[in-house]
Amino acid sequence: MRKAVLLATIFAGALCGAANAAEIEVKMLNKGADGTFVFEPALIKAQPGDTIKFVASDKGHNAESVDGMLPEGATAFIGKMGEDVSVTVDKAGVYGVKCKPHYGMGMVAMVVVGSPANVDAAKAVNHPGKAKTVFAGLFDKLAQTKSAGN
Repeated sequence: MRKAVLLATIFAGALCGAANAAEIEVKMLNKGADGTFVFEPALIKAQPGDTIKFVASDKGHNAESVDGMLPEGATAFIGKMGEDVSVTVDKAGVYGVKCKPHYGMGMVAMVVVGSPANVDAAKAVNHPGKAKTVFAGLFDKLAQTKSAGN
């Protein structure tokens, strides 16, 4: 009997955690508020268990993880061209995201989950073209929100 109560309590706790998880929508756009070939928003704050849904608002884009910009133990992902992709972020840290055909044009995003322990490793990743500048700006925004206590 005691074991059944324990299992029921664990199961109920798991359901409550899943019920608290959020779905955050990010659009893949040809043109957005910050220019052309962008993810909107480009800096996403999430909690472990949240799902990030990358929406193909315009064709010709995908969302995929950037090598070296994932928390330890996180699973890399590659979305298909012109299709939505949903990614559940279960590890705390920085996740770098790119649109493969527009990576060098700066079409990148950063998902920050919980307390990002891998910031230094993520910053050390080399990026082509404008992606380098966009990621530097996203890291600056992250630092500003941390210093503001957000």
